[in-house]
Amino acid sequence: MLPPHVSDLLLPLRALITSMDAKETCPQIELACGDSVTALVLRHMAPLSHGDLALLRAFAVRHAGVQWWLQPKDPETAHLLDEGGEALSYDLPEFGIHMPFKPTDFTQVNPHINRVLVSRALRLLDAQKQERVIDWFCGLGNFTLPIATQAREVLGIEGSEALVARSRANFKLNQALSPVNKALAATNFVARNLFEMTPELLIQDGVADKWLVDPPREGAVSLVQALAELHQQKLDPIRHPATAGAEGWTPPKRIVYVSCNPSTLARDADLLVHQAGYRCSFAGVVNMFPHTAHVESMAVFDLEA
Repeated sequence: MLPPHVSDLLLPLRALITSMDAKETCPQIELACGDSVTALVLRHMAPLSHGDLALLRAFAVRHAGVQWWLQPKDPETAHLLDEGGEALSYDLPEFGIHMPFKPTDFTQVNPHINRVLVSRALRLLDAQKQERVIDWFCGLGNFTLPIATQAREVLGIEGSEALVARSRANFKLNQALSPVNKALAATNFVARNLFEMTPELLIQDGVADKWLVDPPREGAVSLVQALAELHQQKLDPIRHPATAGAEGWTPPKRIVYVSCNPSTLARDADLLVHQAGYRCSFAGVVNMFPHTAHVESMAVFDLEA
């Protein structure tokens, strides 16, 4: 379901596009909603005329909070029509976190449910002040920064260098905004191909008390397989020779897995339970979009004693 203010834009947008010189070369408009800014990303396959640019600016004046971005080629080319104005962002008020983002960044498109997801995931993770936590597939830091309000140390790992740069900037911003008595924990971000994980890389990232895993639809099978391999090495060192450095490494005692695809969650859960030494202690769903098949699943895996 579209937010009412976005639904109200549909007919005016249709009238706008049909009135433009470039109506035949503007194949799509993408949407990103912040708390107070609605970003519209116009894909245009030819340069826009001065008249079309004036129409876009007039539309933004008539519709408060609208911010135009132009995308002449791939998503990396998206840029503001006019610099200045309020930045696209959302807040996680429960944790005092402010998250600027670009409309082409991946975010949960339902900000209200995202707040529920973050709150529930962190409640299940139950990070303590003495604990180190790894946030896998961390993106912008949507979970990482709230975790940093609770843990001793946090590591965010993401496949995209651009998102790692954005998450570092968001951490620095929130570090500056935090009151002295609520300083964020030491937090680092690294870029890594999370679909080519190995036991060696897992050991390289160090021991963590807890993990949060929030993969895309493909799931986290490579990460889970690396974790399972280290567990199998302890159970059967003849068939599974030890990885260098594994003797000083211990698995996380708890994993909170947030999934947008129940089938890949089920596959990864099977590995965690039957090969990695975990038991599933909680599972549930969050209805991201009512009246559709899209749900967010959440499961907790605790290390067997």
